[in-house]
Amino acid sequence: MIRNLTCLPSWASAKSRWIDCANKCGKKGRRYISYLAHIRMMAAAQPFLSGAISKTINMPSDTTIEDIKEAYLMSWRNMLKSNALYRDGSKLSQPLNATADVDEDELAQLYGLGDEIDESFGPAQIQSKIIGRINRRKLPTRRRGFIQEARVGGHKVYLKTGEYPDGALGEIFVDMYKEGAGYRALLNCFAIAVSKGLQYGVPLDEFVDTFTFTRFEPAGMVTGHEAVKNATSIVDYVFRVLGYEYLHRTDFVHVKAVNGDSHTEHALMQRPRLQRSRDSPARSALPAAR
Repeated sequence: MIRNLTCLPSWASAKSRWIDCANKCGKKGRRYISYLAHIRMMAAAQPFLSGAISKTINMPSDTTIEDIKEAYLMSWRNMLKSNALYRDGSKLSQPLNATADVDEDELAQLYGLGDEIDESFGPAQIQSKIIGRINRRKLPTRRRGFIQEARVGGHKVYLKTGEYPDGALGEIFVDMYKEGAGYRALLNCFAIAVSKGLQYGVPLDEFVDTFTFTRFEPAGMVTGHEAVKNATSIVDYVFRVLGYEYLHRTDFVHVKAVNGDSHTEHALMQRPRLQRSRDSPARSALPAAR
């Protein structure tokens, strides 16, 4: 793979100095203009100027403190009126980077793109290839799930789920009937966004960790669910229930042994991950809404 002109077999080494830059060209670059050459160039022009020269002296990322001291001392000896040094990578963000944040060769090999790329292939092209390989896993037109009715802070909430044939969660619906149209619309859009994320491969764990313990009204005591008894918001309640039902997580529920039966929790943990019994009376066939 060709990354710069110096990699060309026909490129003579004598020509290399004419295309040198302030920093190395990419991860495989070797040549660059030394910071001492920058200072000598400024020293040659300084006698013809009354003011200081507004120019930044670029230094590679492996520059040491001694190198910086030498640069300032050499500038003083050459009677420069100012000296601005910049060490590559010393700021959190910079307009130009000598190296990419990712190893392009490793990514290309990982995704089998090595035969398709050329010298113009970079992180943006790799990203577009990776995105193109992410496919949506659509739900069947008829799928199983469950409907959970509960009250959060006195507000009735219906949580409906749709599952893949293997029991994995693929979509959610959140319905509230006594809230304003704007609030219900936001809940519907939020549920659609979460459903799309699940269908495109976002792990349910990520949603649960992100949205549990979010705090806004309505909130308060929860009635109607056997394990979740309090929620800081409707969204918090939804993902506590999903984490409990599909991930078998009990770190954020309030009743781990349902109705005082220690065997209930043990049976819950013995279920296969992301899978529910097909003869559960709580299940219902949900129509395809998305």
